[in-house]
Amino acid sequence: MGNKWTPLPPARILGIETSCDETAASIVENGRLILSSLVASQVELHAQFGGVFPEVASRQHIRTIYPIVEGALKQAHLDLGEVDAIAVTRGPGLPGSLVVGVNVAKGLALGSGLPIIGINHLEAHVYSAWLTTADAQPSAEPRFPLVVLIVSGGHSELVLMTDHLQYQRLGGTLDDAAGEAFDKVARLLGLSYPGGPSIQKAAEEGNPRTFDLPRAWLEDSWNFSFSGLKTAVLREVRRIQERGRPLPVHDMAASFQAAVVDVLVGKTLRAAETFKARDILVAGGVSANQALRQAFTKQKRFPVHIPPIWLCTDNAAMIAGAGYYRFVHGQQDRADMDVLPNWALG
Repeated sequence: MGNKWTPLPPARILGIETSCDETAASIVENGRLILSSLVASQVELHAQFGGVFPEVASRQHIRTIYPIVEGALKQAHLDLGEVDAIAVTRGPGLPGSLVVGVNVAKGLALGSGLPIIGINHLEAHVYSAWLTTADAQPSAEPRFPLVVLIVSGGHSELVLMTDHLQYQRLGGTLDDAAGEAFDKVARLLGLSYPGGPSIQKAAEEGNPRTFDLPRAWLEDSWNFSFSGLKTAVLREVRRIQERGRPLPVHDMAASFQAAVVDVLVGKTLRAAETFKARDILVAGGVSANQALRQAFTKQKRFPVHIPPIWLCTDNAAMIAGAGYYRFVHGQQDRADMDVLPNWALG
């Protein structure tokens, strides 16, 4: 693609995100500058279930989405007619949640005559690393070729990105994604949902060397597997409980977190070396984990791009950011496009 992307035409994109349990809308200018960003979280609503309850999530999106979209436009001091396109998460995600966002985007596009662009949620996480705000010092843009680690509740992916919108999937999770493993282990340890933040907090007071938990390196493969690690935690917990001893929650949380971080960082660095990447990009909800961020920051072999924490979790600014690159590349989707709950990146 190369010179085709320099210079890029200006455009403002309205982004809409409803892939799981966040209802979000944002306006981004030129794929970089966030003019507005609103997110309505459902975390407290789903905490009683210990995870996202799909039907509840869909209903809450319906209640929330119009005020959120209107709020994003108001925050940016813009009318709908002053944006150039509408980008919306098409997948992957919960089918019922995706349908809400896509249908609202279709209605807005039909009423305004604006083009609509269906966005892959994983691609959007990647483009969160390009985003900035007017009051922030813009970070250096990631350089290609780029090895990307996407880690979230449903995904653990290693991707080689050779240019904008150009992806080669290297590997992914064979069972539990990293975020999913955090949630399940948190339940084993009696910690609150979502598991990532609660394990991180517990680990701060623990010793990561207390338990010798396994690392599934899967040699000669770029794939991940955290099911065995989760099972090892379960066995340790049962062994301790059977002996009538108190469960060292902090030490177990720290040991588990260290095992996950070791594998994620180790395999990403090895991939960057193998494919002669210039930079590394880490994105997705689990990239908010402080131990993971510190481990990548400590290494000096590659520059690492990790979005600020508020852009790591699901938001619509990343949808609008990815939508910009799709829009200037000429993508416009039909009004009859459907959601793709299992849509793979690339």
